[in-house]
Amino acid sequence: MSVIGFDIGNESCVIAAARRGGVDVLLNDESKNETPAVVSFGEKQRFFGSAGAAFATANPKSTLSHIKRLIGKLYKEVEEDLKLLPFATSEGPRGGILIELEYLKRKWAFTPVEILGMLFKHLKQITEKNVESVVVDCVIGIPSYFTDLQRRMYLDAALIAGLRPLRLMHDGTAIALSYGMYKTDFSNSGPTNVMFVDIGHCDTQVTLAAFEPGKMKILSHSFDHNLGGRDFDEVLFHHFAAQFNKIYKIDVYDNARASRRLRASCKKVKKLLSAYAEAPLIIECLIGDTDVRGFITRKEFENLSSKLLQRIIAPCSVALQDAGLGVDKLYTIELVGSGSQIPAITKFLKSVFEKEPTRTLNASECVARGCALRCAMLSPSLIVRDYKVYL
Repeated sequence: MSVIGFDIGNESCVIAAARRGGVDVLLNDESKNETPAVVSFGEKQRFFGSAGAAFATANPKSTLSHIKRLIGKLYKEVEEDLKLLPFATSEGPRGGILIELEYLKRKWAFTPVEILGMLFKHLKQITEKNVESVVVDCVIGIPSYFTDLQRRMYLDAALIAGLRPLRLMHDGTAIALSYGMYKTDFSNSGPTNVMFVDIGHCDTQVTLAAFEPGKMKILSHSFDHNLGGRDFDEVLFHHFAAQFNKIYKIDVYDNARASRRLRASCKKVKKLLSAYAEAPLIIECLIGDTDVRGFITRKEFENLSSKLLQRIIAPCSVALQDAGLGVDKLYTIELVGSGSQIPAITKFLKSVFEKEPTRTLNASECVARGCALRCAMLSPSLIVRDYKVYL
């Protein structure tokens, strides 16, 4: 019996496998622990992961990404999101989303579930190559705000790929499990309360958990499903788009290829600003023969992002209120997620809650590890130490 955990992100996916020696994060064909959540349709074949992402600039209209964001949504609900995506979409017969493209000299219309099924199939192949056996049983991480329809569609997509999910596990619960399972220094005098703030690509999830030796209890979940790392990217995108329009007299909003290249560069600038106080942005031939240069400091970026930083506090406060806890009852605030690396987030949370957020978990791997641990607890093929999870 396979003991596998899948974390399907908006931009990338992580696979973890529980073995007798512990939990390992599996590497893809490029020896990376993160696989881009991308499916690209070439003229005669499909490309997945890193190979698919490589086609994003050359063939944007047939390169599909951000599928997690579209699962189980009506076309009207995500109309603004769809404007940011380069591929063509239309409204389906029941108000759902259809992704339109040309493949094998034919026009196709795929649903997000079908595309997610293809992605699951690719991840299944990576897993089987690593564990050298057939993979069927697994646990899959999902956001806590998913509706019943979205959960069912995840199950349908897994079924398309030949997988049999034993559980769909909330991301926050998986993070808490990967945090508490191996920790041995919890107090015997009472619960240790930890707030997990997971800032992903397009959402923010907050989970409050109480830990005691040999057990954990989830106290509350809260979220903002429209606040994530991409919003900080967009702040930089709009800043430089306005700057280039003023200096070079070019409008990137009217050019899909230029917009995509600028967004990719803004993401790199954001990462640079996490380590340095200032960062340059240089793009050759952004539109036509026009080379562009820009520059921004971390202080300017923080000022531009001030409203986004304030929004992070709201789900944290809701989680505390729902759990009936005060800030003084918190042991620590654990930051995870691809969007959590911005120093201003740490500084802002500290100023509000008067606690220095910690980063003891691997920000990108903890959900997959927690899902693999849960799968191990459900598996008869592995012996796992007794650990109780109360939801």
